[in-house]
Amino acid sequence: MSVSNSDRPRVLAIAEAANPEWVSVPLVGWSLAQALRDVADVHLVTQVRNRDAILRAGLVEGRDFTAIDSESVARPLWAVAEKLRMGEGKGWTTLQAINALIYPWFEHLVWKEFGPAIKAGKFDIVHRITPLSPTITSPIAKKVAKAGVPFVLGPLNGGVPWPRHFDAERRAEKEWLSYLRNAYKHLPGRSSTIRHASAIIVGSRHTQSEIPEPFQKKTVYIPENGIDPVRFNHRTHSRDGVFKACFVGRLVPYKGADMLIAAAADLLRNRRMTLDIIGDGPMMGQLVEQAKSMGCEAGITFHKWIPHEKVQSILGRSDILSFPSIREFGGGVVLEAMALGVVPVIVDYAGPGELVTEDTGFKVPCGSRKEIIEGFQRTLTELVDNPAQLPAMAQNAKARIDSHFLWSRKAEQIRQVYDWALARNKSDKPDIFKTTVPPLPAKIA
Repeated sequence: MSVSNSDRPRVLAIAEAANPEWVSVPLVGWSLAQALRDVADVHLVTQVRNRDAILRAGLVEGRDFTAIDSESVARPLWAVAEKLRMGEGKGWTTLQAINALIYPWFEHLVWKEFGPAIKAGKFDIVHRITPLSPTITSPIAKKVAKAGVPFVLGPLNGGVPWPRHFDAERRAEKEWLSYLRNAYKHLPGRSSTIRHASAIIVGSRHTQSEIPEPFQKKTVYIPENGIDPVRFNHRTHSRDGVFKACFVGRLVPYKGADMLIAAAADLLRNRRMTLDIIGDGPMMGQLVEQAKSMGCEAGITFHKWIPHEKVQSILGRSDILSFPSIREFGGGVVLEAMALGVVPVIVDYAGPGELVTEDTGFKVPCGSRKEIIEGFQRTLTELVDNPAQLPAMAQNAKARIDSHFLWSRKAEQIRQVYDWALARNKSDKPDIFKTTVPPLPAKIA
């Protein structure tokens, strides 16, 4: 089967998590599925918990999307997962392990609903958008391939190793199963999923490195996060002599807000810088006490939780995004800052390290806690002393978003993957980020 570039491929987009009113993976699933409507005829298949939000967004059930009710299996197993994770926002690996048990039933129901149409050739592409986790298999991949329809998988992302200096943070996050995570490579169905996929979109270089060598030729690197220009398009900051930094994220150990306060304390005490912290979580009380003990609380505003669509009102008045997270898969907040022309200062590891280039932001090497604090302290001091370097970098950051990371751009990138998957000549694999990202990472010590 072949679809020409002038034609719109008919795509069954499977996004178990796709919700315009949530954040993280559900928002990625929704945003990508919607953006793809500009380049393809898309029918979205999602889980029933997303149905009402999608209806409120204006889609027509039956015509634009189908909601699959897998709650008979999903609800009790998610209840077990919530108990096992031992705290809100913790135990991400545990959640993914439970989801690996839940998801196959969802796909079983998808095949029951759409298998006849797929076999009848009513779709040119079947694309599993979410789950993003590479640990979760797709039982229908083999069935779709047998029907002669290309199966596109991804973007896949996750499982970035914990930096070796931060084992205490790993334990604080209740990531006990992360010590055994590599066992997923031996799960039943993983090899079949990869073998029967026509194309595998990988959202990080780490995830790409975990695809077995014989199937590397199927991989296309496209980071999963994107930017909605309607949500992130307005910067309000004008320089008034006080340098403004902003942190956005959950207040949990691996996000590193405590390291940021330690690094910025002198500048905050001396009123040379202010820091807005947007987010909430179990570390809130600890961070407030840390600021008081270091005498820099007057320079920090804790905003707690605010709606995602209102984040730009605070982030947009900042000079920099100061974000010392040491284990970030995607780094969506980094893209949001860049879209506003706010220069990111990040730890050079995982997602943020791939998104930020030398001319769009500052990357502090991922070392020990002490080394990261010292690196942020040096960088913040340099920027407060010499903010004149920021406007050009902010302009570069905004241009990088416009050229590669708007959802409309990502839809165009994935359309290239569709065309490649449908083509008989497999030598023209898209290499969209070939000049803008680092090579595959070295093995972690």
